[in-house]
Amino acid sequence: MMRRLVLGDRAVGSTVASHVADQPGKLYVVTDDRGWVTTLREDGVRAVEGDPTDESNYPDMADTVVVAAADPIRHGRIAMRAREVFPAATLLSIRHDDATESHAEQLGAVADRYIDPVSDITDRLLDVAGGVHGDRMARLLSVLRPLSAPLAVVTHDNPDPDAIASAIALTHIADRVGVDSEAYYFGEITHQENRALVNLLSLPLTETSTESFSPEEFGAIALVDHARPGVNDSLPPGTPVQIVVDHHPQRQPIDDREGFLDIRPDIGSTSTIMVEYLRQLGVTPPESLATALLYGIQTDTRQFTRGVSEADFTAAAFLSAHADEDALTRIESPAVSGSVLDTLATAIEAREVRGSALASCVGEITDRDALSQAADELLTMESVETVIVFGYDDETIYVSGRSRGSGVDLGETLREALGQVGSAGGHATMAGAQVPIGVLGAVEEWETLSVVVHDTIAGRFFETLDTAPRPGQYGDPLVRFPPE
Repeated sequence: MMRRLVLGDRAVGSTVASHVADQPGKLYVVTDDRGWVTTLREDGVRAVEGDPTDESNYPDMADTVVVAAADPIRHGRIAMRAREVFPAATLLSIRHDDATESHAEQLGAVADRYIDPVSDITDRLLDVAGGVHGDRMARLLSVLRPLSAPLAVVTHDNPDPDAIASAIALTHIADRVGVDSEAYYFGEITHQENRALVNLLSLPLTETSTESFSPEEFGAIALVDHARPGVNDSLPPGTPVQIVVDHHPQRQPIDDREGFLDIRPDIGSTSTIMVEYLRQLGVTPPESLATALLYGIQTDTRQFTRGVSEADFTAAAFLSAHADEDALTRIESPAVSGSVLDTLATAIEAREVRGSALASCVGEITDRDALSQAADELLTMESVETVIVFGYDDETIYVSGRSRGSGVDLGETLREALGQVGSAGGHATMAGAQVPIGVLGAVEEWETLSVVVHDTIAGRFFETLDTAPRPGQYGDPLVRFPPE
């Protein structure tokens, strides 16, 4: 349950308190304005008449603290005292135009959001103080603030634009509250557009490996755009994770009672969730981050045509005023490597079509991202509604799938087909899988590996399509947030 505390005067605090009183959770007010205390109590609000700097008047716990005193010097004292008493709380403050520079600096050091009370106080300030979104932000900051060691933000392996942008955004939020952080990825960034994104925008993303990454060196680990350590990333399975932010549906429950969990399959990208966080904190992303987030939304929603929500449009509209349009154009039109064209040509030639479904094995690969590009292209074929393209290296078979208008939940289909021999999942229209090549067993001399891979993956895929799950068949994903 969200617990909110308002400290200060009736002159500026009444607007806040009246709005927050209608939100779920508990509201406490501490003020030395006797008349306001009487009014609040008549309205059923827990109000204490006393000094807002005296912690003996405070409740035992507060998730969000709003400081709203008319005098700037007194306001600063209240804010600093509240931060001492509630170090993990989200502290919201009004801006005083007549405050001295030193007082403004002191206040800025303790407040999470520092805004002009004359400008949209209800919509902007109270977006964090009330409602489910404010609850999420309070929980996130309560995990970040106590960290004394750096935060490691980990994307899934071979990250796409949504994962890359989301990781950088979360490090930006951590930096905002004074926590050192760094974004990491395992594997490679091979897709030419993804490389262009990182290089053109100079995004601080660190490549790592299982040999060099030590989870115990960090105060906390965060996963973005995926939800389970060891599944689609190279972290050891069972690695303690304190923060998860994702938009992919989860078939199994995720129970993270010591940290923060925000999984929203109804939203088209994780970047959209990160934009929401930034806006709640009153943070305008720098141009490079705004450009990355906008590109992350565009790619994961396929230019707002796949799995898009109102929140995605809202986030994109906000980012468009801060993004670099020229950089976006250059990122979207990079040079295509010969290996990508070779993979596409092989996928077209090797395609097998059954009804409206298509499967194609491209053999040995050097560029995993070429699979998804080939799947996108093959999905444009007439009468084709579901596509998988797959290839392999020395250790793993990689599968990329796309679907449109077929009524098939592709993520669940790949789980049914390949989940028992590897890992698989994703959305109804976009999914993937990884299968250890060792599950194939010994390949006889008269056989070719490519044929065995094709028969195994395509066979399971087409067989499963006969009883393929439909979108929404499994209902809402089973996710549990930390307890109240």
